[in-house]
Amino acid sequence: MIGRTSFRGDIIYSIFVTALIYPIIGHWAWGPDGFLALMGTPGHFLPSLGQPFRDFAGSSVVHTIGGVVSLAGAIVLGPRIGRKFLRDDKVKGGLPAAHSLPLATIGAFLLWFGWYGFNPGSTLSGMDYIGIGRVAANTTIAACTGSLAALLCALWIGPFKGKFDTGFALNGMLAGLVAITAPCYWVSPLGSAFIGLVAGVVVFGGVYLLEWMRIDDPVGAVPVHGLNGIWGTLSLGLFASGEYGFTGPMGPDNSSPVTGLFYGGGFDVLKAQAVGSFTITVATFIVAMIVMWGVSKLPYPYKLRVEPEGETGPGGLDVFEHGAEAYN
Repeated sequence: MIGRTSFRGDIIYSIFVTALIYPIIGHWAWGPDGFLALMGTPGHFLPSLGQPFRDFAGSSVVHTIGGVVSLAGAIVLGPRIGRKFLRDDKVKGGLPAAHSLPLATIGAFLLWFGWYGFNPGSTLSGMDYIGIGRVAANTTIAACTGSLAALLCALWIGPFKGKFDTGFALNGMLAGLVAITAPCYWVSPLGSAFIGLVAGVVVFGGVYLLEWMRIDDPVGAVPVHGLNGIWGTLSLGLFASGEYGFTGPMGPDNSSPVTGLFYGGGFDVLKAQAVGSFTITVATFIVAMIVMWGVSKLPYPYKLRVEPEGETGPGGLDVFEHGAEAYN
């Protein structure tokens, strides 16, 4: 949504997202009485599944929600002024040049560093030190394979093939991190490598899918967080190794290990993950579209999109909204 969203509009929709979407859907999946957390048990949602919805650190609860809200905002906003898409102009179309790839690289590595609080920290107890180590290792591997897969896709089959694309390397790394966030506790290092590889391919394909749909996503937020949040959530049903149960305040409890399809566990876990991911994705998109549409109808200066001169004037949004240039 960057490049054309007003500062006041951003604050207004953020209030709705943080007050309604995140806490309510987070409670569905993580609350002690959330209907997705209790799914598959007698007397609760879909008892015949026999499995709850699992999302260890938030591929769905954090990232899918963020990606879907981004998608709704980008749809309501429309593309930036002067944005040309590849399907309309094969010579000058495509994403404009990045503002600063060195800054983007620093930011991506800061995110990666932060993920070691995000994923291992979701064990909630240092007593499960084996689980913390496994989660940290899986997080590292998926980030590496995600970056490599996206980089190779751009090198071999992209419209600018033959080039080692830094932007795709960074977004592939973030895609691997997003995807491993849900299954990181229950998969093996080999499983995390495959999850990251698929994530890198998904982010590459997702960028060009949005481009084809004429949806302007300047930073790849929807493929990185939305599509790979979905993929990571589903991947648990495929790659859960059948060795690990759940973390606890006094250490791990592996008496009821989670087993995915590729490890002989059948489709039960995959079906539960699909139901949870679908529920979260659809509910978020409906509410986010209503919120974004509502904010877009507010009078200036509170509406979602900035005035045209804010996009195209000297100094851009920095000067128009904040009265100062970011770089003097």
